[in-house]
Amino acid sequence: MASLKDIKQKIGGVKKTSQITSAMNMVAASKLRGAQLKMESFRDYAEKFNAAMGNLSGGMQSGQFPLMDAREVKTVELIVVTSDRGLCGSFNSHIISRALKLIAEKQKEGKEVSVVCVGKKGYAKLRHGGLVRKNYSDIMAKFEMYNARTIAQEVADNFLDGQADEVFLIYPQFVSVAVHKPAVMSFLPVQPVVEAETGGEKGEESATAYSYEPGSDEIMTVLQPLYLNVMVYHAMLEAGAGEHAARMTSMDNATKACGDIVHDLTLVYNKARQGSITSELMDIVGGAEALKG
Repeated sequence: MASLKDIKQKIGGVKKTSQITSAMNMVAASKLRGAQLKMESFRDYAEKFNAAMGNLSGGMQSGQFPLMDAREVKTVELIVVTSDRGLCGSFNSHIISRALKLIAEKQKEGKEVSVVCVGKKGYAKLRHGGLVRKNYSDIMAKFEMYNARTIAQEVADNFLDGQADEVFLIYPQFVSVAVHKPAVMSFLPVQPVVEAETGGEKGEESATAYSYEPGSDEIMTVLQPLYLNVMVYHAMLEAGAGEHAARMTSMDNATKACGDIVHDLTLVYNKARQGSITSELMDIVGGAEALKG
């Protein structure tokens, strides 16, 4: 059994760890408020942007624009969005596992796969396979729209050069503070949105509700690159909010675990201390009996 001094040192060490995890929990909670508000606000913008794109592209054919050029798929590229920092539980591992699963599926179909990593944690895991074509690390802590624009433009140029026939975007979708699930979205080629899902006269009315000046073709030429920027930025916002939420939950669980460890160690300490006192009393009584004899 460990000595009383060792047990007391362990209790002190766990208490200090608990203070650190509690502080990190509060920092993550503070950052989450701003990140979640920003993400939810941008969701509304992204939905309106997607609605406009759907109205514009509903009557267009695949291949009408370079970014809509659907061709035989021989090479596939994945944009994998993770965090730069750890200590957020299984947040990054779920994204990486989903990316590896999709990579295996595409390779099984005989297609070449390349990866663009956004975030240090994804790059640290995926670089060993030799599939990483581009890496964007140390930007997730504080990113802006221009970061998303850089990523989207580079991937789009690679697509237009014929180096990738199909591109997917993989990111952690923020469902709630406790739930973040991997989402896989088709990124390129840009697919025309079909309005027929609404059905009936309502769908026809929605498709003809707007007139455009200049023409829809000219507007689509401008909006398509912006649409890619919005998709990447939206994925980064979801990942940023999810990272803070996952870290807050993880640090809260760690603080509770530290409390349980301190409780268990305190019981062990008290038991060892009682045993030590009992042993000393027995020695005293034994010595007194010896003196009497």
